[in-house]
Amino acid sequence: MATVTFDTHRFVRKLKDAGFEEKQAEAVADAFRDAQAEAESANRHDLKELELSLKAEMQMLRGDMQAMEYRMTIKLGGMMAASVAIVAALVRLL
Repeated sequence: MATVTFDTHRFVRKLKDAGFEEKQAEAVADAFRDAQAEAESANRHDLKELELSLKAEMQMLRGDMQAMEYRMTIKLGGMMAASVAIVAALVRLL
């Protein structure tokens, strides 16, 4: 995962230029850096959790598709047998 670089010195300087005291600006910069680090680790965890969830969903879909394929094969076989029977009956009548 890409890491975003964060220039705390420039951030503090901008806050001081905007009217923050130095201690306040440093505290905000530290809090921002910590929040960014937590967000990155949460994202990694979330992505892993999402990956596992998607794998489970895909496995369920594969099972559903196989069951549907089986049902469609049975229905198609039944329709073909009925069609052959109808054609055979029509041939006998004519």
